[in-house]
Amino acid sequence: MINNTSNFLHQLLLQDLSDDDGGELISIVATPEDEELSKLKKPASLPILPIRNTVLFPGVVLPITVSRKKSIRLVRKAYRGDKIVGVVAQKNTAADDPTSEDLFQVGTMAKILKMLVLPDGNTTIIIQGQSRFKIEKVLQEVPFLTAQVSHCKEDFPNKNSREVKALVQSLKDAAAKMLKLNPEIPQEAQIALDNIDSPGFLTHFLSSNINVEVAQKQKLLEINDGVERGTTLLELMMKEIQLLEIKQEIQTKVHTDIDQQQRDYFLRQQIKVLQDELGFDGPDQEIEKLRAAAAKKKWPEAVAKHFNKELDKLGRINPQAAEYPIALNYCEFLIELPWGEYTKDNFNLKRAKKILDTDHYGLEKVKDRIIEYLAVLKLKNDLKAPILCLFGPPGVGKTSLGRSIAKSLGRKYIRMSLGGVRDEAEIRGHRKTYVGAMPGKIINQIKKSGSSNPVIILDEIDKVSSDFRGDPSSALLEVLDPEQNSTFVDNYLEVEYDLSKVLFIATANALDTIQPALRDRMEIIDITGYTLEEKTEIAKRHLVPKQKSEHGLEEKDVKITTSALQKVIDDYTRESGVRSLERKIGALVRNIAKAKAMEDEYNHTLDAKDVVKILGPEPFDKEIYQESDTAGVVTGLAWTSVGGDILFIESILSRGKGKLTLSGQLGDVMKESAITALSYLKAHAELLDIDYRLFDQYDLHIHFPEGAVPKDGPSAGIAIFTSIASIFTQRKVRPKMAMTGEITLRGKVLPVGGIKEKILAAKRAGITDIILCTKNRKDISEIPAVYLKDVRIHYVDSVDDVIQFALLPEQVKKPLKLELTKEASLAGALEQ
Repeated sequence: MINNTSNFLHQLLLQDLSDDDGGELISIVATPEDEELSKLKKPASLPILPIRNTVLFPGVVLPITVSRKKSIRLVRKAYRGDKIVGVVAQKNTAADDPTSEDLFQVGTMAKILKMLVLPDGNTTIIIQGQSRFKIEKVLQEVPFLTAQVSHCKEDFPNKNSREVKALVQSLKDAAAKMLKLNPEIPQEAQIALDNIDSPGFLTHFLSSNINVEVAQKQKLLEINDGVERGTTLLELMMKEIQLLEIKQEIQTKVHTDIDQQQRDYFLRQQIKVLQDELGFDGPDQEIEKLRAAAAKKKWPEAVAKHFNKELDKLGRINPQAAEYPIALNYCEFLIELPWGEYTKDNFNLKRAKKILDTDHYGLEKVKDRIIEYLAVLKLKNDLKAPILCLFGPPGVGKTSLGRSIAKSLGRKYIRMSLGGVRDEAEIRGHRKTYVGAMPGKIINQIKKSGSSNPVIILDEIDKVSSDFRGDPSSALLEVLDPEQNSTFVDNYLEVEYDLSKVLFIATANALDTIQPALRDRMEIIDITGYTLEEKTEIAKRHLVPKQKSEHGLEEKDVKITTSALQKVIDDYTRESGVRSLERKIGALVRNIAKAKAMEDEYNHTLDAKDVVKILGPEPFDKEIYQESDTAGVVTGLAWTSVGGDILFIESILSRGKGKLTLSGQLGDVMKESAITALSYLKAHAELLDIDYRLFDQYDLHIHFPEGAVPKDGPSAGIAIFTSIASIFTQRKVRPKMAMTGEITLRGKVLPVGGIKEKILAAKRAGITDIILCTKNRKDISEIPAVYLKDVRIHYVDSVDDVIQFALLPEQVKKPLKLELTKEASLAGALEQ
C-alpha cells in the first residue's frame, strides 16, 4: 500500500527538482512502519549534508540537486558505501559554504535511494528520511562536514489511546480541508492520506508538506513528544486553512467585481446614447473644446506642440479607462495656466510711494528699493524681477508689506507659507504618472492668480525643512534665480514656464537656517524693528483705528492719548514688532466696547493712568538712569531682539588675593571682554596711578544686574574697563553717561552694531552723553536728527580717550590702602 503511493508521488516529484541543495519540494511517502524505523542501524557519526529552504522528516522522500563541491564529494562517497548521510537544514540560507555555526543542531538520518549525474556537472540524489538525530560534536570540516551524533527516540506513546486517535483524525480532517481549498494539489494526495495509519509518519508527512517557514518546520522536527508535535502541527494547519479561506473569498469577490464592471460598461453605453440624444458633450466634444481654447492661447511653439501631442493621445484613450480623466485634467490644466498673460504695471511712482507710506510707517530702505525697481522698469520696460528677502523679527510688517507692494504695482497678490514644507514636490510638483499627482505650489498659485507676473510672498522661508522626500530649499534655487527661472520646469507640467516676470519677496526671521546657496540668490533687506517713536505713530495711524473698527466703535467713542500709547509700549510690551502692542490696544478698546454695550459711564479719553486700571500692573520695568555716588558703577548700552536697553555694570573690591569673579548669567563673549579689560588695566596701571601690587591684594567682583536674564555680545568692553578703572582709582563716573564698544588687548575701541536702538534706549532712560567708537559715526548719520535731540555723542579710538572723559578727576577721601609685606617694607626702606 505504501509502495504504491510512493511510486505515484515519485513520478510527481521528479518533475520539480531543487536548484541548490534543497528547496520547497513536494515530499512523498515511502517509509516502513515506526517499528521498522526503530530497528534501523544508527551509526555514532554521520557525514552531514547541509540543505536550505526545506527540512527532511523521517519516512519522507525528497530529490535534492547537489551543486557544492563538499556536498558532491560527500554524496558520491556515501553512495559507494552504506548510502547513509545526515541531512541538516541551514540557519543561514545565504551561506554558500556553511559551517557548523550555520546549521541547526537537529537533523534527519537519510538513505540515498538513487543518484543521477547531470550533464552540467551537478548531481541529483533521491533520499529517504530514516530517523532524527542531534549533533553533539563536529569531527571534521574537510573534505566535508562529519559530526558525532546522538539519535533521538521516536516517542509516540500509546498509539491506540483515544487522545492519539482524536489527534490523528483531526490532522486528517484538516489536511482534507486544505486539499479542498487548494485546487493546485492533486486529488490523489487524499488517497495517500487515507492510507497512512502510523501517527508518527502522519505528523512527519504533513509537517514536510505544510506551507510554513523553514524555522517552523525545524521546530516541529525538534519536538520529541509525538502528541506535542501533532498538536503544534494542527495549529499551523488551522492557520493555513484560514489563509486559504481568505484567498478563496478574495477570488470570489474579484470575480464578482469583474461582473460588476461588465454591467457598468453596458450602463455607460446607454448613458452615452441618452447624452447624445439630449445634446450633452461627449469625449469628442470635450477634445474639440480644448483644441479651440488652445488656438487662443499665447504660448510658445514648443508648448503648443506638446499640448497637441497630449490632446491626440487623449483622443486615443478609451473614455472608460482610468487613464482618461488623468490625461483630461492635465490638458485642462495646461489651458488654464496664464501663458503670456500679464497685468499692466502702474508706473505712477508718486502714487506708489504714497500707498507704501500710507500702509507702513518707517521701513524707508524697503520703500526706496521698491521705488527703484519701479523706476528702472518704467525706463527700460523689461527687467528681470529681483528676489527680495525681508529679514527681521516677528511682527514688523514683513508679510503685510508684500500686499502693499502688489497694490502699488497694480499686480495680483499671492502669499505662500513655506513654514514646515519638507517635500520637494510641494515646490516642483509630482510627475503626472503618479497617482494623485499635482503641480507644485508655485505653478498652482500662478494658475489661481490668472497672471504670469504676480507678486508672490514666500513667507517664512527660513523655516523650510527637509526629510527623505527631498530638500525644498534646493528646489527653490531654480525658482529664485533670475538667471534660471525663465525656464522653470515643473515635474507635473513637463514644459518650461517663465517665472522671470514674477516679483518674489521672501520673509525670514533668521538667516542662519537658510541654505547658503539659496541666501546668495536673494537681496537681503534688514528690518531691525521699530523705535518707541515709530511704534507710537504706527499705533495712531493703523492699530487704534483698526481695533476700533473690529470692535464696533466709532471715532468719537474713545480717544487714546500719546502718553497712554507710550505707557503700553514701554511697560506692557517687549518686542521689535507691533503684534503685542496691537493685542494690548485691543484689550483697551474691548474695555470701552463693554462699557458702551452695557450703557455704563466711561472715560472717552484714555491716558496712562487709565491704562494701568484696565491692563493691571506693568509686567515690564523700564530701565531709568539712576545716579550713583559710588565708584565702579557704569551704564552700558545693549541691543536685544525687542529693541535697545541700558545695562548697569557694577564692580566692587574686597580684601583677597587678586581673584576675579563675574556674575549676572554672562555668555562667553562678555566673560572674555571682562578678562581683556582687566588684563589691559594691569598692564597699564601706571597711567592711572594705580599701584600694581593692589591687584594681588584685592579680589575684584564684576556684576551685571538682572541675573536671571542671559547676557552676551561684543559691546560691553569699554563699559567693563571703565567700571574696573573707576573702582581701582576710586574716581566716580561722569553722571548721565552711557557707552558701548568693544576693547582689544592693545586698548583699541572697536565698533559695534545696533547703534540706532541703543541711542534711542539711552535717550528714553535720560542719558545725555554717549561714548561710541569713531567708526560708528556712519551709523549715526542714518538716524533722523529728531531722535538725536538732547543727546551728545563722543567718539573715541582708544580706552585712554574713554577714561579721560568718563572718569571725574577729583579723588575721593578714602583711597585704597596698600598693605606691604615685610620684604616689601624692607625694599622700600633701602630705596630711601
